Amino acid sequence: MNAREVSWRVFAEEFASSTMEHSGEGEKPVSYIVTPLGARINRMLVVGVATEVEDVGEEGKPRYRARIADQTGEFYVSAGEYQPEAAAALSKIAPPAFVAVVGKSRAYSPEEGVTYLSIRPERISEVDASARDHWLLETAKSTAMRIEAMQEALNMSQPTAGELMRLGYPENLAEGAVLAVDHYRDVDLDRFRDVVKDALRSILPESETRITEVGASVPQPAGKPHLPNGAADKKEALPADDELQELEVGADEEETVLSIIDAVDGGSKGAQWDRIVEEAAKKNIDKVRLEEIISNLLDKGEVYEPELGLMKRI
Repeated sequence: MNAREVSWRVFAEEFASSTMEHSGEGEKPVSYIVTPLGARINRMLVVGVATEVEDVGEEGKPRYRARIADQTGEFYVSAGEYQPEAAAALSKIAPPAFVAVVGKSRAYSPEEGVTYLSIRPERISEVDASARDHWLLETAKSTAMRIEAMQEALNMSQPTAGELMRLGYPENLAEGAVLAVDHYRDVDLDRFRDVVKDALRSILPESETRITEVGASVPQPAGKPHLPNGAADKKEALPADDELQELEVGADEEETVLSIIDAVDGGSKGAQWDRIVEEAAKKNIDKVRLEEIISNLLDKGEVYEPELGLMKRI
């Protein structure tokens, strides 16, 4: 079992549409929420606008609830005495404010056929608009890949994780897609394609989005992934289709970046992004290329973000 689950990026529309709970195997099985697009979520990273923060605790037992909105809907976050750092962070947020939340997915079913989903936060940080925009682009990319995987699974008479992995999809997504097909049956993929298009249109000029056919992974702009407070980000046009081949990442590049993360981390809570950039430059890997490599490693579940601006190997 990995020390930590990968932090999934999903839009609120996809998360709120989920009705499947799944438990892993072993002595201490992990609980997952499986989305209609096959994301098997235990941990997730959400960046959006805190539109409401409410103190619902009793005397001596603080508890805060919050609504975090992205371009597609709302996430519900709750933190109390067992999440003191997250509860303290929520208590200081004055809506509306951009926030980043890393936490565990939770489902509550008061009666059959009714499921309420929420996030139990591990960390909450205030961020800026550029961090939100960057998360939105990465989430669009991840969502597009899940749509593509689900399309492949739905086209199979009896989909298996092995078949999907042979097509190039990571194991965690392949397994989730098979579970999703069995549980949700006929998933309306066009609905989620529209979600991706609308989300991208909210931050990119129509001429720059190149989203007439959502189905392939959506490229990201150059810059730091998951920007920390105060960091600036530049929105850039997405590469044309004939440029995408140049962005393919090799296994040797991934190994180099993983080694850098290990060395910079040194057993701490994570490797600082600025240090990773410095060390990568010594290996002739510029920031644009580094982001593509990191994105691949995130998708494969080989690294995760314990908090914004940090990377750690799983």
